[in-house]
Amino acid sequence: MEYKLKLAVFLIVSAVLAGCAAQSAGNSKVVIFHAGSLTKPMQEFSKMFEQKYKVKVYCEAAGSVATIRKVIDLHRKADIVATADYSLIPKMMYPDYANWTILFARNEIVIVYTNKSRYANEINSSNWYKILEKPDVRIGFSNPNDDPCGYRAQIVMKLASIYYNKPIYRDIVENYSNLRFIEKNGTYILKMPPTTGIKINTSKIKMRSMEMSLIGLLQSGDVDYVFLYKSVAKQFGLKYIELPPQINLGDNKYKDFYSKVEVTLANGKTERGKPIVYGLTIPINSPHRKLAIEFVKMILKNPEVLRKLGQDPIVPALVDNYNNLPAQLKTLVKPMS
Repeated sequence: MEYKLKLAVFLIVSAVLAGCAAQSAGNSKVVIFHAGSLTKPMQEFSKMFEQKYKVKVYCEAAGSVATIRKVIDLHRKADIVATADYSLIPKMMYPDYANWTILFARNEIVIVYTNKSRYANEINSSNWYKILEKPDVRIGFSNPNDDPCGYRAQIVMKLASIYYNKPIYRDIVENYSNLRFIEKNGTYILKMPPTTGIKINTSKIKMRSMEMSLIGLLQSGDVDYVFLYKSVAKQFGLKYIELPPQINLGDNKYKDFYSKVEVTLANGKTERGKPIVYGLTIPINSPHRKLAIEFVKMILKNPEVLRKLGQDPIVPALVDNYNNLPAQLKTLVKPMS
């Protein structure tokens, strides 16, 4: 199963990264490791950068946790690391691999489907969980151990259970897997087993390492509904159901409610429900630091690129550890309060 998962990830990454330039044989290049949901924005920024600076940009997508592991575990060098959960950077990369994080975009979780999806003509924002509970409906989410969209999907479904006061997570996930939430002092906690220990009924649930890998399954009709970012749904022209702001992780007003649910990953890191905010950094050992700074400047100066692709930019962007930020970027951001 692990081989099949890796093969699927390789194939989808190859497909979605068609717009990113190949790695240059020379020294003038920028290497970017990024979350799968940033694929199209990074393609756009890469084209702009190549035209302006006449250098090649190499983009590589994966789940955000897996993206960071390329740097900290595999010791691969990148000029920029961009994740779908900004907090992963300080948690996993400080202090040895990075010492600042820019918060630059927001998102929310939606339920994506196509005309091929079972009950596509019936589902709406009020009855979505009743449709997903049906035994013949197949759902998809990414691996929580590898990808923020995966643990956010678990958080959203558990928040829905609390919000609607119905056993939604049990009926959609627990009855078809070994994933279980426990309640402790008012907080609901899911402890993820190692990836090899995740047991799911594949006739009901499809799981892949990266959320982008589920799009092909959705379009082929192998899965009916997928938990995905709203920006990705818009970028691929997919139908989607918007969820109430109390559970979609997109509204800072409900951050306290979101925090009632948390997922402890197999690596021991705990991810508590919170508004979705994307982050980026330039690793300490970036091989092409000057070019990396210019690329980050391009992202910060062109928020309309994100907006056009269905993602809300944070303007001005926020930064954690402002004093460590390169001087060339300090006028484009403001410190986190």
